[in-house]
Order: sequence, then C-alpha cells, then structure tokens
Amino acid sequence: MPDSSRLPRRRVLRALGCAGAGLAAAPIARVLAQPAPLRIGVIASVANEATEIAIAQARDEGVNARLVEFADWVMPNVAVADGSIDANFFQHEPFMDLFNRSRGANLQAIAYGYSTTMGLFSKKVKRGEPLPQGASIGVPADPVNTGRALLLLQSMGLIRLKAGATERATLLDVESNPLDLKFVAIEGAQAARAFDDVTASATYTTFAKHGGLDEKDGLAFDNSDPDNVRRYAIRWVALPERAQDPRLLKFIAVYQRSPEVKATLRRLYGDLIDFPW
Repeated sequence: MPDSSRLPRRRVLRALGCAGAGLAAAPIARVLAQPAPLRIGVIASVANEATEIAIAQARDEGVNARLVEFADWVMPNVAVADGSIDANFFQHEPFMDLFNRSRGANLQAIAYGYSTTMGLFSKKVKRGEPLPQGASIGVPADPVNTGRALLLLQSMGLIRLKAGATERATLLDVESNPLDLKFVAIEGAQAARAFDDVTASATYTTFAKHGGLDEKDGLAFDNSDPDNVRRYAIRWVALPERAQDPRLLKFIAVYQRSPEVKATLRRLYGDLIDFPW
C-alpha cells in the first residue's frame, strides 16, 4: 500500500506547480496580447535617421513602430498594396499616382513629410564650371523622376523640351541638346553608385550624400518653385482602409511636431529641405 502520510505533500506540490505555471503564463499572455508594431516601409536614405528619432519618441506615447527597408522603389508600394506593411514613407505623390495607374492599385497619400530638392551633382565638374561637350548625364529611370530631371536640365539652359512638356516629359521630348549630352537611365536607389560612371547625375540630395558628395555642391537645384516643394514632398502613403489607423496618425503627428526630427533633417540637408505641413 502507498504511504498515506506522503499524499498531502504530493497534492501540495501539484498545487504549487499549477500555481507556478499560471504565474509563468501571465507575462507570456501579456506579451502575446500586445498589438503588432506599425510597419513603415522605407528605402535606404539618410532621412531615416530622423524617422528613427520619431520612432523612439512615439514609443513614449504608446505607439510601437518599426521601419522595413526595401532595396528598390517599387516593393514598398507592393508591400502596402498587399498588406505586408501598414504604410510607407519614401515617395512623392506623382510617383504614387504612377504606381496606382500602372498597377491598378489604390494607394492614398495621407500626410506631408519633408520635401527635398532634386539637383544635378557631379564628382567631375565643380559648381560654376561648364559641362563638357558630350557629357554623360544620369537621369532616374522611372517616368515621373525622368520628367523632373529633364525640367531641371531645361531650367539650367542645357536642353530645351517640346512646348507644353510637364513633369511627365520623357527623353523623346528633348527638342534641343546643343552640348550633345548623353543620357544614362539609372534605377532610383542605384544613383548613389553611379557618380563614377557619368559626368553628372540628376538625382535627389539623399543619393548624392550616399555617393560621398556634399549636398551644397550641387551644380543646380529645383526647389525655387513652391509648387515643386509641395508636389515632390515625401508623403506618408497607405491603403484607404488604413488611412485612419490611430497608430499611423499618432506617429505622423509625433514626426511632424518633433523639434528633434526637424533639427536632424536640417543637419542632413541644410537649406535644401522644406516642411510643407
């Protein structure tokens, strides 16, 4: 027969074990109950430093966010469209509109972020020096930014576009090219690596900085037009059904009102940045 004097001890141990399991499960349940982080798609950019500051500040206000970095300019929109991420923060509205038209998507611009200029940058020509005959000029390969680059080159007197050409201009709209410039289409984020291969490149200041250039050394910029500042401002983008996500709206508010975010962007871009919000 079993020793009846030990039965109460076994019951106590069993009870303590159950209680311990309950105590251990409580923190796990709390972790599992925490909402998923707000996922924000970006591309490689020095401006992400400012967004990380907003992430730290938003955490203090109860918003858990994280950046998801993509290697090209298409996948952040694909990821928003298929629900893999909640929003993205890397593009201006004309680029988003082009994606919507070409992909049958329904992405929506939610709010303004910062606005940086496009410039003509070079490792081989200094500001104030003329471009040589037959110079090779890098231009973004995507249609929207191609048009913006061509308008910049026209404003510099380097080319003339057909009458009525807009930000949707293509290389076929180049009507006059007295220097016989050679245009080299460069995929967006690859612009930072292309400066050694071309005479100059029309691109964004963030890629010039990634390429080792000082943004102030650009040969020319296109931020003198207030309409350009708004048109090409980086926007917060999401699907319409996520446009009113309280986490997203609160995070954007943190970003926009943060003096540290603005100060960081000013440090990174100097006078070549605006805040259209």
